[in-house]
Amino acid sequence: MPQVPDNNAVPHASSDAAATIATEQPTADLALAETRAWVDRAVIGLNLCPFAKAPRVKGQVRCVVSEARDAEALLAVLVDELKRLAETPPDRVETTLLIHPQVLTDFDDYNDFLDLADAAVAELGLEGVIQVASFHPRYRFAGSEADDLANATNRSPYPTLHLLREASISRAVTAFPEAEAIFEANIATLRRLGAEGWAALQARCREDAALVPGRPDE
Repeated sequence: MPQVPDNNAVPHASSDAAATIATEQPTADLALAETRAWVDRAVIGLNLCPFAKAPRVKGQVRCVVSEARDAEALLAVLVDELKRLAETPPDRVETTLLIHPQVLTDFDDYNDFLDLADAAVAELGLEGVIQVASFHPRYRFAGSEADDLANATNRSPYPTLHLLREASISRAVTAFPEAEAIFEANIATLRRLGAEGWAALQARCREDAALVPGRPDE
């Protein structure tokens, strides 16, 4: 699920009280199911990433839910997943979504952790091979207001680290050289959808997750 980076899309570390997620902690099954529903309904359904559908259809998106409850434990899981992606052929795993609902639920903390994630990539010698993209329920671009729907382009159901192959990004940019147009189109799409439409889509993702076979009723 390649994501073409936008140079202006810099996370803003909000100190707002709204940046903290104050919901009941989900089970791993629920977090996984809701994230997959978000990929299908938002990322692919709204065409927020034109390159996401192919690996999803081919079963090449690895989704992992970490039970980590502190940044140190999450970093250890991230290192393991970086190594695993680097060692796995792309026709088996193209990209990885590392979902961590129990830790970094505050966007300030999450934003700070991204420096550690980049450092881990460098320490493993994976610069130019893998990069870590960011998704969070309270994601906020630099200079934006908290309620700006543009932020929804990177708002996932739970805090998530997206491990991307640089080669995949290069191919995506070659196929779609005007990468900035994707970001601008996404903003236009979300603003047409409106706050109520976005809230309805999120609700449908939760409903989809609740219907996943084998998930116990809660």
